Amino acid sequence: MKKIIGVLLSLIVLISVTIDGYFLFIKNKLTGSTTTTASQDSSSVSTNKTNVKYKNGTYTGSSTSTRWGNVQVQAVITGEKITKVNVLEYPDENGHDKEINDTAIPTYKSETIKSQSANISLVSGASETYKGFKGSLQNALDQAEE
Repeated sequence: MKKIIGVLLSLIVLISVTIDGYFLFIKNKLTGSTTTTASQDSSSVSTNKTNVKYKNGTYTGSSTSTRWGNVQVQAVITGEKITKVNVLEYPDENGHDKEINDTAIPTYKSETIKSQSANISLVSGASETYKGFKGSLQNALDQAEE
């Protein structure tokens, strides 16, 4: 009886991992949405623009819904460059969210300033914040484009 339960539990775990992998890797690649995917490849169309000039000002991106909460980003443009990124809203309902975002958000901000676009890298363990940050940031930068 114990062997049967062990085999069933192993099977359930295997199925769960397979389903999670499908949603994480395959489904996101197929949809190609910049606000619902953590894949850089699928969002490169909207963020790989060359010679983009931004109008000076402060631009607030739309609040982007994620699995754990909304993310909203504000971009400050000075001298036609992104000089500051403010995160107005992000998931912080529990200690785990706060711990992850204390590391991820400063990284996302600095990468944005470095790349001068929403073409940033994913911080491991913060994929939902990444989706929201990148989606809201892209919206703000679209508003700032000349």
